[in-house]
Amino acid sequence: MKRKYLILSATVAAVVLLDVITKTYIDSHMSLHQSVVVIGGFLNITYVRNPGAAFSFLASASPGFRSVFFLAVTAIAIILVLYYVAKSKTEEPFMIFALSLILSGALGNFIDRVRLGEVIDFIDVHLGAYHWPAFNVADSAITVGACIMLFALFKRPKEHENSP
Repeated sequence: MKRKYLILSATVAAVVLLDVITKTYIDSHMSLHQSVVVIGGFLNITYVRNPGAAFSFLASASPGFRSVFFLAVTAIAIILVLYYVAKSKTEEPFMIFALSLILSGALGNFIDRVRLGEVIDFIDVHLGAYHWPAFNVADSAITVGACIMLFALFKRPKEHENSP
């Protein structure tokens, strides 16, 4: 098996499993909107459900439209990520890892949308009056993957620099 597919499969398996386990735990051990302080003034575990996307995007749209829209967009994103992994060079492990994280996050939230029609969020970060919207392991994987991808793209040698 090519190294890139090993990176992809290991990352996806680990992240999706962690995402499903954490969401299942939160769903079975907490009441909706229940909050537990982890680090006072900074981090809580707060059980919320998000029918929309990041920052509750489209949360007020009709449930039928939301379902079709998010499932279609996620399916397209998954196909594109798999395509880019297949086309990427094996010598680019950071890019493969970044794409694997993005795919993992998309799959984790896709599972929630298919199963529940919405996504379970629970990581609640705040600092004084500043409050970040609640998120989950899948969202974190997407964010970290996007940051790694940007870093990898900027560190890539320019094609014209390698030309004679």
